[in-house]
Amino acid sequence: MRKRPSQIEPAGPGQESVWDYPRPPRVEPVSRSVRIEFNGVTIADTARALRVLETSGAPVYYISPDDVHLEFLVPGAKRTICEWKGEAAYWSVSVGGHVAENAAWSYPQPIADYEAIRDYLAFYAGKMDACYVGDERVVPQPGDFYGGWVTSNVVGPFKGEPGSEAW
Repeated sequence: MRKRPSQIEPAGPGQESVWDYPRPPRVEPVSRSVRIEFNGVTIADTARALRVLETSGAPVYYISPDDVHLEFLVPGAKRTICEWKGEAAYWSVSVGGHVAENAAWSYPQPIADYEAIRDYLAFYAGKMDACYVGDERVVPQPGDFYGGWVTSNVVGPFKGEPGSEAW
């Protein structure tokens, strides 16, 4: 069983605690719009994103390639493995000479329970100029590994914060 931190923030009205998210993760539709901006360009804008919820992590938002300006994405050589979703492929974002290396990832051949996110793209908020859920600008999940987006309706503590290595 995963160790829990000693202080879990209580969720208030309209909020979710990342400690109530499941393990293995769950995929669900997003009811608000999702928008990503980089170097003055809207890279993605959708009203039909999916999010993946996993214990101790901020939600990760996945966007259909139909709603991403793919001309700004450059495939990379980086690959990682998620025990739940399978092998991830990475993309750099390049706009007007500005490049964010390995700023997005996708699962071209996800494990069966995660077929819904096949080829959908997730973006590291910290590598983009701005990411929004509805009208709210998100904060990147702490650390440089996790790609979750923190909004005002999500409370932690979050994996990736100092001292969270044992969770």
